[in-house]
Amino acid sequence: MNVPENLKYSNDHEWLKVDGNYGYVGITDYAQGELGDIVFIDVDPDLDAITKDEPFGTIEAVKTVSDLLAPVSGKVVELNPKLEDEPQLVNSDPYGDGWIIKIEIEDAESVNDLLSAEDYAKLIGG
Repeated sequence: MNVPENLKYSNDHEWLKVDGNYGYVGITDYAQGELGDIVFIDVDPDLDAITKDEPFGTIEAVKTVSDLLAPVSGKVVELNPKLEDEPQLVNSDPYGDGWIIKIEIEDAESVNDLLSAEDYAKLIGG
C-alpha cells in the first residue's frame, strides 16, 4: 500500500499535502482501493470553505457512495478540473493528478492533529 511520507492523513482516509499556507486534499490509495472504480466526484462548485471532519462532497464508485470529509478547515481555492471528465484519476494517481480540492489552510497548527505516514500505515494494517 502506497503511503507517501510527505503527506498527512485523517482517520477517514483523506490525505493533505501542505504547500505553504495551502493544502491539497484527496483520498488515500487504501481508500480508492476499498471503493473500487471511481465513476463520479461531487463537490459543489460554489463551495467556498470546508470545516474539519465535515463532509465537503461525495465520491461515487461502481458499488457505493462515500462522503469526503475535510481533514482540516480552510477556504476552498480550487477544485481539480481534471476530475470532471476523468474521475478515475483518483484510482490511477490518488496522490498526484487525483487530488480533489486545494484549500487555504485556516489554522496551520491543525495539521499537527493529522496522522503521520507511519501512523496511517498502522491504522490500515500496513
